[in-house]
Amino acid sequence: MKQLYFLFFTSIAFAQLTPPANLQSYYSGIDFNKTGTNLFDDLAVTTASKHTNYISYSDVWEADKITDEDPANSNNVLLIYGYNDNDGNYITDRSRSKTLNGGTQGTDWNREHTFPNSLASPKLEDSGTNVPPYADAHNLRPSDVRMNNNRGNLLFASGSGNAGNVSGNWYPGDEWKGDVARIIMYMYLRYGTQCKPSYTAVGTTNSVDSNMINLLLQWNAEDQVSTIEDNRNTYHGNASNTYGQGNRNPFIDNPYLATVIWGGTVAQNRWNSLSTNNREAINFSIYPNPTKENVFKITLSNHTTNLNLEIFNVLGKSVLKQKLSNNTSEINIGTLKKGIYLVRLNSDKGSITKKLIKQ
Repeated sequence: MKQLYFLFFTSIAFAQLTPPANLQSYYSGIDFNKTGTNLFDDLAVTTASKHTNYISYSDVWEADKITDEDPANSNNVLLIYGYNDNDGNYITDRSRSKTLNGGTQGTDWNREHTFPNSLASPKLEDSGTNVPPYADAHNLRPSDVRMNNNRGNLLFASGSGNAGNVSGNWYPGDEWKGDVARIIMYMYLRYGTQCKPSYTAVGTTNSVDSNMINLLLQWNAEDQVSTIEDNRNTYHGNASNTYGQGNRNPFIDNPYLATVIWGGTVAQNRWNSLSTNNREAINFSIYPNPTKENVFKITLSNHTTNLNLEIFNVLGKSVLKQKLSNNTSEINIGTLKKGIYLVRLNSDKGSITKKLIKQ
């Protein structure tokens, strides 16, 4: 287990997360100095509390016509799992007329529960089909009727190329795998253990959170946020919109949040982090590292004022805090068990985090 944690943190020094100006009000209740499950819990509270407009399942038809509009053809919507409009095969269509919504195979598109209704525990519909989570529009994407039926409730699994069945599981396609990952993460954030990622995807289990599947973190990193995802998030983040829910999918706003929470493949950080100059201004070294002692030394490359040290364990829990006043300070870690820790320095110029191993 310790070896897994080592792989998790060896290459990560978490950037200071600061939402852009247009999102700062929405995320004002989040402490982005937190990591791991502590950050997850904060984001979960905000995601639930901002969900103030509960649209009906029938309303999702109209919402999807707005949020999933094809950027290349305003008369159409994009179809999740679709990949070819020119192969003569209706099922593989990537784009289709907005007016062709319904249940007819061969012509229509319908609403795909990316996190399947039947795989949730309890089922999504158990709360009612016209209320969340069954009618949560963040989870519902336009899809060709037959393609939707082919996916059914198959578990997401590793693959490549176009969407389809992979040994009895389902690969969503190279274009859609990031969308899928971020939707599953949202459902877990919004509805907790009812929608565990492990219910709907196969692969290795995450070492920080046994409910998370590392394949989703990989997809989140490999397939960056699309225009459609941003459009959906912007619309539903505004409860003043007719079919807007009022809440956002934070993993669309910044895929890097998943990295800070669960580790895995490092995803794109869409928010500005510290500038190079600020990083240099508060850069520091740890000696010895790894350490078998109950103390280690912090040496600052350049003295700065109002500097605070904080140490987090691998689950994101703060385990030690100390103010620093000199370029070299001795930190007593006698109360800490053997393991992997994150050492963060915060100042008025920003923050920087490094890994510490206590043997």
